Amino acid sequence: MPSYRAPVKDTLFVLEAVAGLYNQSHVPGFESVSPDLVEAVLNEGGKFCGEVLAPLNLPGDRQGCTRHPDGSVTAPDGFRDAYKQFCDGGWGGLIADEHHGGQGLPYTIGAVLQEYIAASNMAFGMYPGLSEGAQAAIEVVGSPEQKAKWLPNMVQGRWTGTMNLTEPHCGTDLGLIRTRAEPNADGSYAITGTKIFISAGEHDLSENIIHLVLAKTPGAPDSVKGISLFIVPKYIVNDDGSLGARNAVTCGSIEHKMGIHANATCVMNYDGATGYMLGEEMKGLAAMFIMMNAARLGVGIQGLAQADAAYQNAVEYAKGRLQGRSLTGAKNPDGKADPIIVHPDVRRMLMDARAYTEGMRALVLWGAIRVDLSRKAPDAAEREMADDLISLLTPVIKGYGTDRGYEVATNCQQVLGGHGYIAEWGMDQFVRDARIAMIYEGTNGIQALDLVGRKLGSKGGRGTQAWLGLVAGDIAAASDERLAFIAQPLAKALGDVQAGVMWLLQNGMANPDNAGAGATAFMRMMGHVALGHMWLKMAGASLAALDAGTADPDFHNAKLTTARFFAARVLPETASLKGQLEAGADTVMALPAEMF
Repeated sequence: MPSYRAPVKDTLFVLEAVAGLYNQSHVPGFESVSPDLVEAVLNEGGKFCGEVLAPLNLPGDRQGCTRHPDGSVTAPDGFRDAYKQFCDGGWGGLIADEHHGGQGLPYTIGAVLQEYIAASNMAFGMYPGLSEGAQAAIEVVGSPEQKAKWLPNMVQGRWTGTMNLTEPHCGTDLGLIRTRAEPNADGSYAITGTKIFISAGEHDLSENIIHLVLAKTPGAPDSVKGISLFIVPKYIVNDDGSLGARNAVTCGSIEHKMGIHANATCVMNYDGATGYMLGEEMKGLAAMFIMMNAARLGVGIQGLAQADAAYQNAVEYAKGRLQGRSLTGAKNPDGKADPIIVHPDVRRMLMDARAYTEGMRALVLWGAIRVDLSRKAPDAAEREMADDLISLLTPVIKGYGTDRGYEVATNCQQVLGGHGYIAEWGMDQFVRDARIAMIYEGTNGIQALDLVGRKLGSKGGRGTQAWLGLVAGDIAAASDERLAFIAQPLAKALGDVQAGVMWLLQNGMANPDNAGAGATAFMRMMGHVALGHMWLKMAGASLAALDAGTADPDFHNAKLTTARFFAARVLPETASLKGQLEAGADTVMALPAEMF
């Protein structure tokens, strides 16, 4: 059975040396964040994930969720007890506001825990993960009464949350939704419609499920401008906080999926269900985007998580599987064969996985600090800069992060050869679970279009220029000649991205298909540079640690070796990706539709 060990040591290094977690004491919520506290939280969280959640991952996938004739759904064996332990440990309220019973720790710490949970059991993590997003939406746009009514129980985990967007006839184009919200005399609304692909839509883990549902009120424009957002609970909540009658919302079926079998992805039927408007009428999409943007960062973390889980198990297999002899002479002379980790092509796949997972972890946590700063930094300019940067990088973290995460998971499956294709080894689950992350919360093609069509030019390109300048500044500051191995190829790759931005400005507006045809190539270019920037930071930090006489030279030398791999074998790809971008739309769009 696959195993999982939370990468606490690497996370602590990234938080201090790259993300700058302990340099934010001026920001509310960071005052009590000390290395000892963080290490204790990470160790305990990692232990819970490794000992409680990981053993449930494979059997939960095989068993899946069960829908009963009355429309109720039960999660796989062991999930309910694990969820109780999760709640009893306070993990669901780690970053929630203290006013609602949370612990008030920075979002960055929550991002770490998201990775550990998703790596150990992605399907389980979606239950509290979606709830956290729903809480964020209620916190930002809810009335004081709504916050008091819904948030404390959600923070405690007694109630969970969902997001209901997609319908059978529409996905990304939410202006097409047909779900209706008819006003009731008491100020509530009767919600009627069908939603599909609703993760954690029905289950037995919590006492109540709080659905956030997009719908249109009577007379509203039949477009995205007419969408409102509603709180629709599974059980009506009485004035005294107790649960009342079952609401008119049911699970019609559970989707039959490629992966994440242990999470109930439901078709949800609303038959005049009682709902309460959240935020302003016809401002629902903006309110839901609070949840969606958080979810997109979370999905990027899922890509990292599945890659790391697959990598850990591929390494263990490669060290123990004897097959063939090393090309440079026997490395296991007392045996009939060498372990496959000696073979260059196996090393190629493992090094690529290592370079991606460690680089992506750094990018995610560096980005998480921007989230915290954008929300709580005392200085308005600092909040604005942080928001510009994380807004620009969100589609990269989600799109590039999950593209590469799936690629790494597949390559790690390849390391196991035939055993990777056999279900009992569990590698197929990492691949199947990683695949959904490229699809939901906006497919990765949509993420690429968002990047080139919206984010690059947002606010006059302010965020783009800030990020390009930040990377260029760090390259220029890397004056130590020992960093030339990564600073020089990163500078070339950054030049490719800058040229790509100019090409898009010149050609994308003249023919929007040019931007659409090159968006994915550009997103991958930018992802490579974003990770290269992180590797430059990590290489510099490791050199400084070695110069200072670190107690763990093996760790830092491994960092430098992995940075060299990324610099030599990944960053050069930006040149060919630039060529793909500049090829334009002609070859993509030339073939008539009827010829396909």
